[in-house]
Amino acid sequence: MGSWKRAAVRIVRDMDTTGSDESNVDDMTADEKRRDQLLAAPGAVESDADPRIEVSEHDGVTRIDIAADAPVRPGNPYDAPTEGDRS
Repeated sequence: MGSWKRAAVRIVRDMDTTGSDESNVDDMTADEKRRDQLLAAPGAVESDADPRIEVSEHDGVTRIDIAADAPVRPGNPYDAPTEGDRS
């Protein structure tokens, strides 16, 4: 595993196990913590905390899709999205 991956894993693990200076951080749900983290950056706007993925489960299989209205999508940014990208 590359050093940047180890660092990322450590950061995510620390975010899950350590609180901030606020006493109510232990009472926050995972979604509330995510929103709080995303809006903490300088210049952050409310839409930065919008969900970017959609998770669904069908017949015991979990499917994770990029949200249709996500501002950032994987792939070539210069190619127009195709119908297959939206399913």
